[in-house]
Amino acid sequence: MKIVEVGPRDGLQNEKKILTSEEKITYIELLADAGISRIEAVSFARPDRVPQMADAEAVMAGVPRSNGVSYIGLVMNERGLDRAVASGVDEANIVVVATETFSQRNQGMSVADSLRGTERMVSRAHDAGLKVSVTIGASFGCPFEGEVATHRVMDIVKRVDGFGVDEIALADTIGVGTPGDVRRLVRAAQEITATPLRLHLHNTRNTGYANAFAAMELGVGALDASSGGIGGCPFAPNATGNIATEDLTYLLERSGVRVGLDFERLLGAAEYVTSRLGIATPALLGRAGWFPAPEYPDKVDQV
Repeated sequence: MKIVEVGPRDGLQNEKKILTSEEKITYIELLADAGISRIEAVSFARPDRVPQMADAEAVMAGVPRSNGVSYIGLVMNERGLDRAVASGVDEANIVVVATETFSQRNQGMSVADSLRGTERMVSRAHDAGLKVSVTIGASFGCPFEGEVATHRVMDIVKRVDGFGVDEIALADTIGVGTPGDVRRLVRAAQEITATPLRLHLHNTRNTGYANAFAAMELGVGALDASSGGIGGCPFAPNATGNIATEDLTYLLERSGVRVGLDFERLLGAAEYVTSRLGIATPALLGRAGWFPAPEYPDKVDQV
């Protein structure tokens, strides 16, 4: 199981305090030192809409490049992709939202227009040598339209799979899903595509970790998590942070799934970012500690 760290992007984008570029770079360095090998470092969104991400180029210019980390940039449109390519990201994560209302509020376009743009962006990103994932936002439920039918999400899965993407992510953007929903959507997607699946889970209703466990049992290869459990979506009312990286690590490791992360360094990263933000971490492992004390051999499976 691979953990994709999204704290520097999804974690920070919904926090009131805006960190400096230097603080963000230090945060990313701490996460890399903990063993994270895929980090969603920035979003190339409009600065007036997501001011927390206005310095994406400066952050990418300062991140360490000799640590084997693959840096992901979230892109919403072709202008964002231009910025991502110029900034030297390793992966582009393109967002398509499953419902019309949320798509208009999040990206200012219809789902159909978003898909047409995504097809062009996937081709351009691959031409630039980037890996490409597509995240289908609001797959589990929409804050404006409510329930989202399985076939609606699968129609998008079929479309983006045809674009030749490297990975497809199903996002529970507002944290309404349950393990039953995970099984329903993941199994439906697995019938359609052999493209690797990733889940993006929020813990808004305290079901995020149960959903992560269900995804693991279904063979999902990657899960997004945010250091300290911070963040949320600024365009989704009442959305809270992702499942926490350290709490997810405990769940997986205690379930016999090696992720190869240094728990103490994960805690250090979470403590650093929450202290800079001036907030208490929503995660629990920093308070309770590991059980039993973790032992990390010299060589572990890489995340």
